[in-house]
Amino acid sequence: MTEKTHFGFKEVDADKKSEHVGEVFHSVAEEYDLMNDAMSFGMHRLWKKILIELSELSEGSVVLDVASGTADIPKLINKKFKSISMHVTDINESMLTKGRDRAINENFFHNCSFALASGESLPYQDKIFDLVTVGFGLRNFTDKMKGLKEMKRVLKPNGVLLVLEFSKPTNSLFSKVYDWYSFNIIPKLGSLLVDDAQSYQYLAESIRMHPDQEALKGMILDSGFAECKFYNLVNGVVAIHQAK
Repeated sequence: MTEKTHFGFKEVDADKKSEHVGEVFHSVAEEYDLMNDAMSFGMHRLWKKILIELSELSEGSVVLDVASGTADIPKLINKKFKSISMHVTDINESMLTKGRDRAINENFFHNCSFALASGESLPYQDKIFDLVTVGFGLRNFTDKMKGLKEMKRVLKPNGVLLVLEFSKPTNSLFSKVYDWYSFNIIPKLGSLLVDDAQSYQYLAESIRMHPDQEALKGMILDSGFAECKFYNLVNGVVAIHQAK
């Protein structure tokens, strides 16, 4: 039998999920930044700044950003550190192109290299990065454990992994409000702003199918990391997992 996995609330063949996810991100790439600002009221910018504060980076570090999208995280890292070697990857050509164009237009291209690559099969040697980041990308992986093992493989000893992802609110009342917002407002924003409710329906569903804070921490430890802790933001709507 063909192995199955989830695509939002739907069940699909595991070997087809990346194709379905690709269609979503090809569709949303052009207005991705606009929708991120609209859906999060601009807070995603603060969350990414907090991620950088947890990075333990120093000048001269070598960094990999997985599922980089429009290169928000590389931009912030390059703004703070002038001699970082930044590797920017995404499995989706439309998103990677947006990130590369942004790096050129906003003048942080000089120390970045770009690669069309899956986070589940990284085209890098073992133990070469000081930091690996993935922001709002892990939940779209077909095999999250495989991706986490790949990220560990390419990290140097004592290297750091940072995962910024939507998670599970810690307050039950807040959780109900958040569910209502996700399934009633986000698809409508997608329809109004970019004429694409379906893609944003998937994105809302994919958040609910992603492991919660403790479950993801367990997965990270099971993938071979020695330690992991997480930081809840906005009552757990978003969490940052820091692993070493």
